[in-house]
Amino acid sequence: MENLALISVVAVLALGIFSQWLAWRIQWPSIVIMSIAGLLIGPVFGLIIPKAALGDLYGPLISLAVAVILFEGSSNLDIREIKGISKSVFRIVTIGAFLAWILGSVAAHFFAGLQWEIAFIIGGLFVVTGPTVIIPLLRNAKLKSRTAAVLKWEGIIVDPAGPLLALFAYEVIKVLSNDNLTMSSLLSFFGGAFLAVLLGLASGLLISIMATKGQFPEYLKSPIVLAFVLLCFMLAEVIMHETGMLAVTVMGLVIGRSKQYVSSIGNLGHFVENVSVMLTSTVFILLTASLPRETIAQMFTWPIFAFVLVTLFVVRPLSIWISTVGTELERNEKLLIGWIAPRGIVALTVAGYFSSILVEDGYEEASLLTALTFALVIITVCVHGFTIGPLAKRLRLASSAPPGILMVGASSFSAALGAQLKKMGIPVLVMDPSQGRLNLAAAKGVETFEGQILSEQARFGVDMTPYSTILSLTGDASYNALISQSFAPEFGFNNTFSLPVAQHHQMNDSELPISLKAHLLFKEDATFSELNRKINTTFEIGEVPVGELSEDEEWRAKLPEQVIPLFIVKKNSAVDFVTLSKRISLDESDRLAVLMPKQKKEQPV
Repeated sequence: MENLALISVVAVLALGIFSQWLAWRIQWPSIVIMSIAGLLIGPVFGLIIPKAALGDLYGPLISLAVAVILFEGSSNLDIREIKGISKSVFRIVTIGAFLAWILGSVAAHFFAGLQWEIAFIIGGLFVVTGPTVIIPLLRNAKLKSRTAAVLKWEGIIVDPAGPLLALFAYEVIKVLSNDNLTMSSLLSFFGGAFLAVLLGLASGLLISIMATKGQFPEYLKSPIVLAFVLLCFMLAEVIMHETGMLAVTVMGLVIGRSKQYVSSIGNLGHFVENVSVMLTSTVFILLTASLPRETIAQMFTWPIFAFVLVTLFVVRPLSIWISTVGTELERNEKLLIGWIAPRGIVALTVAGYFSSILVEDGYEEASLLTALTFALVIITVCVHGFTIGPLAKRLRLASSAPPGILMVGASSFSAALGAQLKKMGIPVLVMDPSQGRLNLAAAKGVETFEGQILSEQARFGVDMTPYSTILSLTGDASYNALISQSFAPEFGFNNTFSLPVAQHHQMNDSELPISLKAHLLFKEDATFSELNRKINTTFEIGEVPVGELSEDEEWRAKLPEQVIPLFIVKKNSAVDFVTLSKRISLDESDRLAVLMPKQKKEQPV
């Protein structure tokens, strides 16, 4: 039994991470790949049944994982993200959620054939979308920041509200159907929810105060916060079942708010985010792999399918359109938000709980809840996962341009480099705290932004979604290194580059670390001062024919000595920057940009 549990846990962990990687490679929604993987190893081939292998630990492990995922999502929320759309967000998470509950309950009764009591429970649960499915979709679709902020805030805020609505409906049903119960049951429900909010608030404030006063060492900061999250969730669940998610969400919101003022807790994000990605992959596969074949058979019945269709095409769009009347959202934004509402882990885990207790209470129809929930989750994940990108582009809510380049540091060279990239069809943004230095780039038609990239204010002032690569082009080696270190997790290590500086030029080739060479641009003597000197005198950046160069792997050696290769634009508009050590192959269809001596213009006779 121990070996079976060990094999199951390791297999699910590895499969979850590799599913994320495969999704990235083939540009599919990661949730879709994870769903397929879980179904294949579980109900289809029966290789691993996690629920049977883990036994009593199955439920608690999933609950704790959901707690961490919700905390990570809420702690990354920043009120500045919804500047200008706060009215829309508030309406969607209040009026929109209520309308979705009522309309969903009506659909569950008339189309899925459920009793009103069960319909109102499942209708409350299905208002959730959740960060486990929304955030991966937003990451793949690269939506504009305003639309993405609405979907992200809705998913995180409403996620704990769904189970509470379902629990509230259940408590009301118990009061109405049992003469021995009084209104004290409902009062205890509201009291439990209120205590969960207080617990989350107190935990978040305690962490913030401890961090401010330096009460724990830096290396223990993330583990301590993680321990507090699990403790907060556990205590809330002890007070009242299904309130743990509310407690950790409130805790995350408090800590997220504190990050703006307490720099010592601002570096928690990447650690918790990495844990959350791993847990999302694991939990989704655990749930789908444990799905009984009988449940899959129930998913393909007409009543369940009809309920899913009504939820997709009536309940969600109608609740969004009604709740956002008179708000800041434009028509195309309402269309996209009204379509995108995939359900995820929270709906799956909580539906199983209500299914079991309702069956015990004598509601035999409640056995359909698991099949109904899985059908809604699988269909919405697949349909919304594959349509969010094309629909966003059609509605002009996502960038249709190729991935852009973000340059940090304005100078003569960065202005010329940006102008050449723009000329070759690549979006460019030059960022610098000095408007005076930005004027040259702006004069060449390059988009600019005045601000310090390392400041929170500047990061919320510029939409970085269209940009996939960051170049640190200042003359300060320490500043370049700090930018690379700060943005490598966001852009990816392989998409973070900087210019070499004087001390690198003075070092022997053997003294330069290989890892440093891989991300230093162009060549050893192409320093900040040297590149700007060349641009300001007799050099220019231009495109040269690839020609015979594509036939030789050592094509860089064939270029004239004074010519410095800068970057290559591939046929698919991807940009490969030349670095000290990276070997780049040339194809006939590639376009090569170089720094070269200015061409002498022939004088007219």
